[in-house]
Amino acid sequence: MTEAAIGKAKARPGERPRPSVQDVLSQDSKPAPDILRLESPAQGLGSEDIPIERYFSQEWHDREVEKVWRKVWQVACREEEIPNVGDHIVYEIADESLIVARTAPDTIRAYVNACLHRGVLLRTEGGHVDRFKCPFHGFTWGLDGQLSHIPSAWDFEHIDPDTFCLPQAKVGLWGGFVFVNFDPNCESLESYLEILPAHFEGYPLEKHYKAAHVAKIMPCNWKLANEAFIESLHIHVAHPQTSAYVGDENTQYDVFPGVRHVNRMITLEGVPSPFLGEVSGEETVRQMQRDMPFYAGTNIELAPGEAPREKLAEAARAKIGKSSGRDLSDVSNCEVIDVIEYFLFPNLAPWRGHGVPICYRFRPYGNNPEMSIMEIMLLFAKAEDGSHPKPPPVTWLGVDDNWSDAPGLGSAGFVADQDTSNLKRIQRGLRTMRKPGITLANYQESRIRHFHKTLEHYMEA
Repeated sequence: MTEAAIGKAKARPGERPRPSVQDVLSQDSKPAPDILRLESPAQGLGSEDIPIERYFSQEWHDREVEKVWRKVWQVACREEEIPNVGDHIVYEIADESLIVARTAPDTIRAYVNACLHRGVLLRTEGGHVDRFKCPFHGFTWGLDGQLSHIPSAWDFEHIDPDTFCLPQAKVGLWGGFVFVNFDPNCESLESYLEILPAHFEGYPLEKHYKAAHVAKIMPCNWKLANEAFIESLHIHVAHPQTSAYVGDENTQYDVFPGVRHVNRMITLEGVPSPFLGEVSGEETVRQMQRDMPFYAGTNIELAPGEAPREKLAEAARAKIGKSSGRDLSDVSNCEVIDVIEYFLFPNLAPWRGHGVPICYRFRPYGNNPEMSIMEIMLLFAKAEDGSHPKPPPVTWLGVDDNWSDAPGLGSAGFVADQDTSNLKRIQRGLRTMRKPGITLANYQESRIRHFHKTLEHYMEA
């Protein structure tokens, strides 16, 4: 779409701003796959306020732990983090703690992280072991969860070694992620994922590896952190530096009929914000190169009146193809430059695209309803010859540390710092607010409302 065409695509009163995502995708020289040409605006979600107690009430948090976190499928780690037998991580949510371990070349199990003798945590961090030995008295279990050693066995004749096994949570795999579920009667992961696998068929996440992973203790409820990253309405105010190249107000939001756990948004890049008005293509390119190290140094020359999106996509295809050793010549513009963010209830936000390979995860920080853990992962394409690096350890940031100080995040760290500043103010503001609920936009915050509808379904079960 040329600059002139973009300028003529004006919204009528009562309509969303133009050009829409689909307007732009229809003009791209490299067409997007059918799954991205699908549009599904939310229907029938209502417009009532969301009660503010959900964001700071201890009673609500305690119910969430019981009715949500102990019932839903949630990501514990990536498969490449535990590649060898004996490798494991410790996954914690509220009071729960699991040892997620590779117990055989093709088997991953999740054991409740507590000694059956006196309740001592068997592991406080991940690593590699050939057995799980309690550091207090020495009770020991094999990687298969079977009891292998009882200290002073003569004094524990009432223990049946065949049944004194480590309890397990359910484990499922998808897209290179290891999912766990504490509920022994839960629905299958395949059912829980709903449409997500079909939407990622053309972009298999199992062919990616974790190239960076930063986790930060956040000064807000986990739902507030989550909600800030599943809408683009805030971008022109919270991230004004991006307005020349991010189409924030014309973001497409998809809530699919009958789908409980999955929603989506597509935000255009290389297209200026509707709030900004006319912006030259040269200015869009200049500001993208200023803010995004990925484009810095690329030689992008535009013909008079030419929109920058095509040239930016060409540069992205060439650069990503060279670094990954893959031929991306037929990959759509959308998949190499736009933000294509999916959400899987309750807390995972994987992005579907070569140009912005981000994944977010959000969860409570212990049992404090006004603190949380937010994680940003970068999932790069694996080298076909297997030469890609091993996943790095998690970089942990305290509540007063900046995202931008962490290695590997690039411009995403600066943007996350801007959001964190606002999230701290929101958490404080909800405490002083006289209105009993927050008010959401019908379309641009429809993913937040869909999230709360699903949350209510679990809380009322």
